[in-house]
Amino acid sequence: MSKPEYYELLGVSRQASADEIKKAYRKMALKYHPDRNQGDKAAEEKFKQISEAYDVLSDPDKRAAYDRFGHAAFGPGSRGGGPGGAFHDPFDLFRQVFGGGGGIFDDLFGGVGHEAGQSGNDLRYDLQITFEEAAFGCEKEISLRRNETCVECNGGGAAPGAKQSRCNQCGGRGQVTMQRGFFVLSQTCPRCHGAGQVIEKPCAKCHGNGLTEKVAKVRIRVPGGVEDGMRLRSANNGESGVRGGPPGDLYVVLHVQEHELFRRDGEDVYCEVPISFPTAALGGELEVPTLEGSARIRIPPGTQSGMLFRLRGKGARQLDGGAHGDQLVRVLIEVPSKLNAEQRSKLEDFAKACNEDVLPMTKSFFERAKRLFQARKG
Repeated sequence: MSKPEYYELLGVSRQASADEIKKAYRKMALKYHPDRNQGDKAAEEKFKQISEAYDVLSDPDKRAAYDRFGHAAFGPGSRGGGPGGAFHDPFDLFRQVFGGGGGIFDDLFGGVGHEAGQSGNDLRYDLQITFEEAAFGCEKEISLRRNETCVECNGGGAAPGAKQSRCNQCGGRGQVTMQRGFFVLSQTCPRCHGAGQVIEKPCAKCHGNGLTEKVAKVRIRVPGGVEDGMRLRSANNGESGVRGGPPGDLYVVLHVQEHELFRRDGEDVYCEVPISFPTAALGGELEVPTLEGSARIRIPPGTQSGMLFRLRGKGARQLDGGAHGDQLVRVLIEVPSKLNAEQRSKLEDFAKACNEDVLPMTKSFFERAKRLFQARKG
């Protein structure tokens, strides 16, 4: 099977600018990132392919070699002086574009996990946000129930003054071994539950667990540009660790509410606005809604239904905190559904006065249809 063409993978033309290529990569990398498509091998392969495509097309020298020789520029013995297949790691490339090292990348896709051992459990919280909050970002305070270190015993699990002794069943290791035929199995000690110590008198408040359930309030920063289904990681805001172990993390899954007027495609926002036939035919000004208020666009005479008008910088914020996308307004010509006698009469007069010169699309269509019929007869 032939290797996919880099420009097609990113959905850009061969004349695309560096900014257009980066914007296309950002959009597709977020869509196909493995952390958003866990277990989906096809998405993982797509992520690798678009990363390779961006690696080449974002580098002027590599792009020039690719434009001249295609994929052969980067194979063994390449004619284009390419790197011989030495592409960047796709995840490193993603971090470079979106800013890793404790930045948005870590927030969205989990970052590095906490230590093993007696660490606390990770928690999940499903957060509903509005379309505008997803587009521009926001801060939310959430309440959740979680196990926290017992203040009575400071997480030790023992009553004040009570002694702790080494578990004689596991010898303080927290693990016991069992032999089954040729196999030796290890499991958590059933007496001390892995602690290695036995408490003489358990804490009355936590019953020896070292943890008590509480309602906690956590502030979450939602960066602008997030999309439905993305996951934010709030480090160390999960459950407390057992007997001094590190806390778990809190993962906030975002659910973006649909908007009654707008829809998003990456950073761009789309809105469909109805206009009257006279406005489309004669032209004029139209006031349209945006995420930050209203704006006016000029409708040129002869505007066709479905035509797009662009409002620069009126879209959602880019996920890495950069500029905003655009808003695209699609105008739809509304046909009157009810006409009175006078309106109908005037419209009939108008129809009689029209000829094919004022309807170029209709004229072009029937000319092409006529040629098709003639070709079939011939």
